[in-house]
Amino acid sequence: MRILMLATMTAAALSLAACGGKGDDKLGDQAQEAMENRADALDVAADNMTGAAEDATEAKADAIRETGDAKEEAIDDADVNADAMTTSQKKAVVDGN
Repeated sequence: MRILMLATMTAAALSLAACGGKGDDKLGDQAQEAMENRADALDVAADNMTGAAEDATEAKADAIRETGDAKEEAIDDADVNADAMTTSQKKAVVDGN
């Protein structure tokens, strides 16, 4: 029982240490979610198309999703201190402006 408690506390400490606590995870998630919403809108539009236009629109939606995932990883890897950013700076990162 004591070993299990020690292992649990060690795992919890390691997971907290891995989190920089600078808000970059949340900011990255917001950026990824914004791209996901754009891709979802394209998927809805593609549902009203046929043939090559539908395929091209779906491919564009997939590419946008991949870009969103990459953007999320880049923000997290950069270890951005989102807590020190202004709202307009955060918006620029999320929107890509």
